[in-house]
Amino acid sequence: MKIAALQLSTLPMSSSKLDYYLRICKAKDVKLLLLNEYALNSFFKELEVTPNLMIQEQSKHKTSALKELSAKYDIYIIAPIVHVKGKYIYKSTAKFTPKSVVYYNQQFLINYKHWNEEKFFDNEIGEFNLPSFSIGGVKFGIINGFELHFDTVFSQVMKKKVDVLLCPSVSTFDSSERWIELLKMRAFTNSVYILRANRTGVYKDQNREWKFYGHSNLISPWGDEELTLGSHEEILIVEIFKDELHAARKSWSWKSALSKRGIL
Repeated sequence: MKIAALQLSTLPMSSSKLDYYLRICKAKDVKLLLLNEYALNSFFKELEVTPNLMIQEQSKHKTSALKELSAKYDIYIIAPIVHVKGKYIYKSTAKFTPKSVVYYNQQFLINYKHWNEEKFFDNEIGEFNLPSFSIGGVKFGIINGFELHFDTVFSQVMKKKVDVLLCPSVSTFDSSERWIELLKMRAFTNSVYILRANRTGVYKDQNREWKFYGHSNLISPWGDEELTLGSHEEILIVEIFKDELHAARKSWSWKSALSKRGIL
């Protein structure tokens, strides 16, 4: 099965750019396209000073466009989006299919002094539940970049028999090497593919320049970095092989070791 990751900055209100990339996906028989965080909306620091009605209008317009494009090209689109419901604002990931839209609220939000999404958004804090779904016999799970740091997320990856983790992210500063090592470790110790889509572009505030460096990639269930993009707007098209998943799981048997101890 072919899937793809698109890395870019915030998309314009026009859907022509996304239409262009989806035409490429259709020609390559891609079944799913993953977008990075803050591709449909402005970056978080900009949202902090944006009126709620403007955020709502931006999200509503992008949602309508992605619904149409998913149906037009018969493709799943996984895209982080700010979901506004009344006076509440949620950081979510939307799953667009030719027939429906489902929203999954992010469950671990970054909460540091210089970047506090947990304080800004109204996402509930509770027990983690990994969003998952299947396409053509391949089981997908969705985790946002910050959630990659937490072990509890990965206990559910094995329980739910996930084959491919979709990881939209918004990594910045000088963190690229650290992220690569974390992704490789998580893929290897859970025998899963991880497809990551990371934002590009620059945001400047009074104190610093936030460079979003891209480097979207596919990590194999063996923990190998198979393909990686550069630092500019690009699309990554990859192929997922069930045989590779079976071989990695048979070779290392992580799940068996946990199951016999009653952990799974």
